[in-house]
Amino acid sequence: MAIGKSSLEGLDLNQDFWKGKSVFLTGHTGFKGSWLSLWLSSLNAKVTGYALDAPTNPSLFSIASVQSVIENSVIADIRDLDRLRDAIKIAKPDIIIHMAAQPLVRDSYKIPVDTYAVNVMGTVNILEAVRTSGQNVKAFVNVTTDKVYENKEWSWGYRENETLGGYDPYSNSKACSELVTSAYRNSYFHPEKIKEHGLAIATARAGNVIGGGDFASDRLIPDIIRSIIENKKLQIRNPNSIRPWQHVLEPLSGYLELAEKLYSQDINFIDGWNFGPNEGDAKSVLSIVEILNGKISSNGGNDKKSPLHFPGFEIDKGPHPHEANYLKLDISKAKSMLGWSPRWNLDTALGKIIDWTECYLSQEKIDSVCIRQISEYVSSSQSL
Repeated sequence: MAIGKSSLEGLDLNQDFWKGKSVFLTGHTGFKGSWLSLWLSSLNAKVTGYALDAPTNPSLFSIASVQSVIENSVIADIRDLDRLRDAIKIAKPDIIIHMAAQPLVRDSYKIPVDTYAVNVMGTVNILEAVRTSGQNVKAFVNVTTDKVYENKEWSWGYRENETLGGYDPYSNSKACSELVTSAYRNSYFHPEKIKEHGLAIATARAGNVIGGGDFASDRLIPDIIRSIIENKKLQIRNPNSIRPWQHVLEPLSGYLELAEKLYSQDINFIDGWNFGPNEGDAKSVLSIVEILNGKISSNGGNDKKSPLHFPGFEIDKGPHPHEANYLKLDISKAKSMLGWSPRWNLDTALGKIIDWTECYLSQEKIDSVCIRQISEYVSSSQSL
């Protein structure tokens, strides 16, 4: 079910291409999956979602009524190959975007077996389901992470041809997912034989996405929002760690652009792709906290009548499991070949989060808030 046309003013990005396309989206109940479901539905795509129940309560999937705007929501496990294959046969997808994952570094230390089972065997299962389902899928995008690279903690961004690695179970499992994708592509869907099998496969690497509606634990922006809502001091673990922060709509726009290129069967796009911010938006954890606090204060957020009041923060000295201190992506390839580029800088992205949060606390209709922000994003000019 597409979102009503009255909500679509300004939403002209790839409208003609996506209209009527059958899209099979795994992980649709998660934070990124919910935003992408809303966006695809606004483009009049026929979305079938496949995922476990929403991983948080509250969840964007629930408060934005995502289930009501997509064609079908299948609540099932990516580790269940038979169920997955049956769902793909019913959906008859033109395009598959695979985002179902155990997505948290700190959780991966606690549940490494589950992390590998979901992130590695989940990838095996969906590629095997595509291989054996008999469906004419034309484009497959496997969403991994910026953390797939062997992180040497150097000062420049990683390019797509850098060595894969991954220190912790999450990062390593996503690097394994990249290798699984490469093996299936080489063995069954080789680019040189695309006229025979008809499927173009690529991977998309992005990370540290931020935006309204993320309620996950152990992530900076959700932790900040919870500290505001609960009026408790924020605990930050690694204040000097630098990450490539970007609004959730940035990589999602990249996935859509990549899927469209893959659908055209152009083998130049059958590869791995980085989607990240411009270099100036790779900031430390402490910088994000200070920028958000400044924005809230300048907006009158410390007025008791305002829905937002930042109660301050303190450093949680741990001990904590290892997390990378420095990580950036080189996005030159996406800029030069896909024509993709970030539209919102970090300052704008953080402002959109404040806007979304104020709307949420004011009990506004969240699906409309998301669609409005998607419209604002699409109408924005690409940054240099």
